[in-house]
Amino acid sequence: MNYVQKLSLALIAFALTACDSDSTTFVSTPPPETFDLQILHASPDAPAVDVVVNGSAALENVDYKVGSGRLELDVGTYSVAVEGILPGGNTPVIGPVDLTFDADTIYSVVAVNDVANIEPVIVTQPRTAVSASSARLHVLHAAAAAPQVDVYVTAPDADLAASPTVGSFAFKETIGPAEVAAGEYQIRVTLAGDPDSVVYDSGTRTLNDGDDLFIAAVPTAAPASTFTASPISLVILTGTDSVEYLDAGANAALRAFHASPDAPDVDIVVNDNFAAPLVEDFTFSQVAGYVPVGPASYNVKVVPANPQNAVIKRDVTLAAGEVYDVLAVGLLASIEPLILNDDPRVVNTHAKVRIIHASPAAQNVDIYVAAPGTDISTITPAFEDIPFKGSTGYVGLPADADGETYEVTVVATGTTTPAIGPAEFTFFNGDVVTVVARDAAGGGAPLDVIVTNDAPAL
Repeated sequence: MNYVQKLSLALIAFALTACDSDSTTFVSTPPPETFDLQILHASPDAPAVDVVVNGSAALENVDYKVGSGRLELDVGTYSVAVEGILPGGNTPVIGPVDLTFDADTIYSVVAVNDVANIEPVIVTQPRTAVSASSARLHVLHAAAAAPQVDVYVTAPDADLAASPTVGSFAFKETIGPAEVAAGEYQIRVTLAGDPDSVVYDSGTRTLNDGDDLFIAAVPTAAPASTFTASPISLVILTGTDSVEYLDAGANAALRAFHASPDAPDVDIVVNDNFAAPLVEDFTFSQVAGYVPVGPASYNVKVVPANPQNAVIKRDVTLAAGEVYDVLAVGLLASIEPLILNDDPRVVNTHAKVRIIHASPAAQNVDIYVAAPGTDISTITPAFEDIPFKGSTGYVGLPADADGETYEVTVVATGTTTPAIGPAEFTFFNGDVVTVVARDAAGGGAPLDVIVTNDAPAL
């Protein structure tokens, strides 16, 4: 989670001055006055960003819901810019803007709103020590689409109707900073004036002695909002790093691919619940859509639809807020699960595309992604030497609202003879697509692909 390139700017200079011919005096120049700067990416459909201070990257590749530690800098005026990392190179999304910073102040700069309307919110507080046996909280409403809400910080399971709020706020407003005694708390957010309408519940969380936390309520990015139980989560800047508190009811999501070319139709059974399979009658080249599942450890079996004789058995642990693919790959005699993490967050500045090698008949492959009609013998592959079960990971491709067309060609590594393609794909800004290279039914050539939308309504 650390994408921070810390600036080491605390300099102490000493001057040696001769007072007369017989003696010298050491004069110590006091250290410069400083302030603290921390930055949070809270724009749900914006790409990862670099933060540029005075023309140099202070923070690099900061993704959504990731924040920095505090950077201690000398007081003064700085040029600050936020640059979106796009497939064709960086482009400014905020600034550059000249900002003047005062001594002994903590500045929290948060990029909020959707990417078309992205803007900075700058929150300040004095840089003072936290009282003994206490924790300090400073909370920002950073979810543009959310209405005004009330915030409760209570003992676990306290009755909200009988509990005072710590404040009520709307988008870009703050509550605090305020101190509470260190201990266990439950943070809940409700619609303003209605303690029964809980829209976020942290569950029991520990606030430690000396914690000095900046907390932003940020929107849950599409499509995760449909299985995480809350339209928001809390991102906490701790002073050294950032952590996310998901809603206590957040689920994981699981999607399955049948990519074993000679395997029969199968069921996917969780924790030996054969009477109610997670997925039933699953056919080769079929994709079962995302299924919300509670975060836990599971025993997953892939079994022929009839009889109940498992061909794949695997224990897996699924984390809240995470999205997983389980691919049944290989020929039936050596069938195995390939488990990958998805990144289905929609980014509205380009398309995100991932290619998975799931063809047991193919050797290592090179993959070309080029404009239609390009002679691939004249260009370098976009991806080289991808092995069976290998993945390119999600890669940004330039696109726009009208779509951008590409030809994808898969060849045996070191050759230019197509094993798949050239196949045309048109991608739009905001697309999140997985392309799975597979065998023909029964195994072997002709190879083909499975294409999925990774950002559907769940």
